[in-house]
Amino acid sequence: MRYKHIFGPVPSRRLGLSLGVDLVCHKTCTLDCIYCECGPTTNLTHERREYVPFDEVKAELAHYFKNHPDPDYVTFSGSGEPTLSPDIGRVIAFIKEKKAKIRVAVLTNATLLSDPAVRKDLSRADLVMPSLDAVTPGTFKKINRPAGQIDIHNVIDGLNAFADSFQGELWLEVFILPGINDAKTELETLGKIIRDINPARVQLNTLDRPGAVTGLKPASKQDLDRVARIIDAANMEIIARVKDLASGDHISDDKMEAMVMETIHRRPCTVDDLAGALNLEKEKLEILIKQLILENKVESVLQERGMFYQTIKDPRG
Repeated sequence: MRYKHIFGPVPSRRLGLSLGVDLVCHKTCTLDCIYCECGPTTNLTHERREYVPFDEVKAELAHYFKNHPDPDYVTFSGSGEPTLSPDIGRVIAFIKEKKAKIRVAVLTNATLLSDPAVRKDLSRADLVMPSLDAVTPGTFKKINRPAGQIDIHNVIDGLNAFADSFQGELWLEVFILPGINDAKTELETLGKIIRDINPARVQLNTLDRPGAVTGLKPASKQDLDRVARIIDAANMEIIARVKDLASGDHISDDKMEAMVMETIHRRPCTVDDLAGALNLEKEKLEILIKQLILENKVESVLQERGMFYQTIKDPRG
């Protein structure tokens, strides 16, 4: 069975072996973040509706569970904002019905947590990982570029309401871009709000691959250490990449191609990125990438950190 709405499982730098579930069409989101590694948002919206059929997602998960070993997590993520789907609660319930021991994680930008229906949908997840990159209207618009009616104060209120009611773990991610959201006053206000939310973890992140806007610079380790000191929240960490997972050398060529295509369709990667994320030999990946370029399935883009590879959206041009 060829899956359209689930992908992986792939080694995640935070969750171990993670099976992804994508409940929206490519680049459908409430935000158009300038740093997004999946590229610019093409459908900027805050409308909750069925973007992909619930029955198709359920059928793919049922097939996967029947034919593969259990992953560490089933993670709602992908190429857009998963809470835009009103079916996310039903899908979580289906996973818990079929595989109660598998943990469920949701990566969200937190913009819809002000909606009680969204908070209820996420209530059975084991781990919710919202992001909060800015807490003042000007910085929020500059870095996250929200859909029309989304207000940062409502986002913060929604995060607080969710944190008060959620029985699972809450890990809050903050994405730092020097010169954009790292002013001392912004970070001091952010720190106060984070301490009020009181997440189990606070994870500082920065640019690792090309963002939606060119010319962005990643924060250095010194930058992130400074941010951590100013925010001054408990359980703060600078998140790292997955390393030292079991070898993937036994994977067939067809499976390797599928894994690579699924990964770079969602975000451009270097060969080193792919080797680390998929735990595959760099030499084999280089040969595969060359073949995919010859077949007009993949294109290369030179960026400051190296050569990145991404899918060609319409190979027939």
